[in-house]
Amino acid sequence: MSLLKRIGGVNPVDTPRFPSAPGSVAAHRPGLTGLDDSSNELKLRVQHRLINELDPRLDLGNKAKVYKQVEEVFQAILDGESIVLTRSERQRMFEAIAADIIGLGPIEPLLHDADVSEIMVNGPKQVYVERHGKLVRTSVTFDSEEHVLRIIDRIVAPLGRRIDESSPMVDARLPDGSRVHAIIRPLALNGPTLTIRKFRKDTLTVGDLIRFGSMSQEMADFLAACVQARTNIIISGGTGSGKTTLLNVLSSFIPSDERIVTVENAAELQLRQEHVVSLESRPPNVEGRGEVTIRDLVINTLRMRPERIIVGECRGGETLDMLQAMNTGHDGSMTTIHANTPRDSISRLETMCLMGGLDLPVRAIREQVASAIQLVVQQSRLKDGSRKVTQITEVVGLEGDVVVMQDIFVFAQTGMDEHGRIIGTLRPTGVRPKFIEKFESLNIYLPPTIFGTNERLW
Repeated sequence: MSLLKRIGGVNPVDTPRFPSAPGSVAAHRPGLTGLDDSSNELKLRVQHRLINELDPRLDLGNKAKVYKQVEEVFQAILDGESIVLTRSERQRMFEAIAADIIGLGPIEPLLHDADVSEIMVNGPKQVYVERHGKLVRTSVTFDSEEHVLRIIDRIVAPLGRRIDESSPMVDARLPDGSRVHAIIRPLALNGPTLTIRKFRKDTLTVGDLIRFGSMSQEMADFLAACVQARTNIIISGGTGSGKTTLLNVLSSFIPSDERIVTVENAAELQLRQEHVVSLESRPPNVEGRGEVTIRDLVINTLRMRPERIIVGECRGGETLDMLQAMNTGHDGSMTTIHANTPRDSISRLETMCLMGGLDLPVRAIREQVASAIQLVVQQSRLKDGSRKVTQITEVVGLEGDVVVMQDIFVFAQTGMDEHGRIIGTLRPTGVRPKFIEKFESLNIYLPPTIFGTNERLW
């Protein structure tokens, strides 16, 4: 097997960050790896020769040694062929070649860019990133579709996964926790498509969310009291709205002496408590066997003596098991779901319960929902890219066949400034939640003005 093929299976995340030469373009503009046609042709020729000259017995698991040898061979090739390049051009070419051999190719610098939260590769010639909630097209490109496929293979191969025409979609997770989704032809008409949602290495705190304007201090104090009082909470929102980040922040309010079991598709939660058991689902192997679903894990958590169960996201039949757990002594449990409003989240809970395959009447499901859920926190990504808690809504109970809800806090938009940023206020509605008496019995006291007054919001 050629060294290039062997390199295709390297785990890319533990590679050292390639240093940029002082004053080079890459040093000042992370993610800029684009070369002009002549430079790209030279880079491919040097890279092909470098791969052929590398020791085929090289231990690709030793990243530092591989990096050093690549650098030595690269310098020898340039000197041997009398290729004249400026210091910055030489450094940029070396970074591009080294990233191709032991990293994730052209998108390697994007992984190290702290401002980039998501990377989207739409075929070889279109790479977009999300910066501060906004999508931006970069100058980064791949050489060809085969180049993109090689990078995708490099990601999924160490995980025992495969992607080909018979299995053209794959979900994976990089060792640093970043979520990866890839889809190729014949399903992806524009060519191999790769989406990486980066994992934050610095966990956001409630103070960060208040500083960003995602929630007010009053909201934070109220949610902290709800978590400590073991209120069952659903975090609702759209894709990329910040649900998991908010779930992580709320989890930080759980007392450290409680046993917490987390269940996720891809481990993203970063709980700081000591007594935490983290479970992760497993997809089927290449033979279609060995799958462990979220529902399997939720059922098994009940045998693990949990005091709190935190499910990263409910999206199917596990929802019914989660509601039953909340109703049978596991108060203070939390999960997230995809929904646009708190009212929609209740409807989605009912739909997902029906996906469990049990022939239950809708009335019975609504009774389960109304008795299990006390609070719905709506997280939204607004038009300007900002993420905010737009509603905190109490589930009061069931009246007839209707689940009764009331807003405790809301975000009221008042306009937009000249820079396109949304202006608004996060404020209480004046409504006191029904479960406030539970706070006092647990010696949790909130300022009497935290819920405001009953005046109109507009």
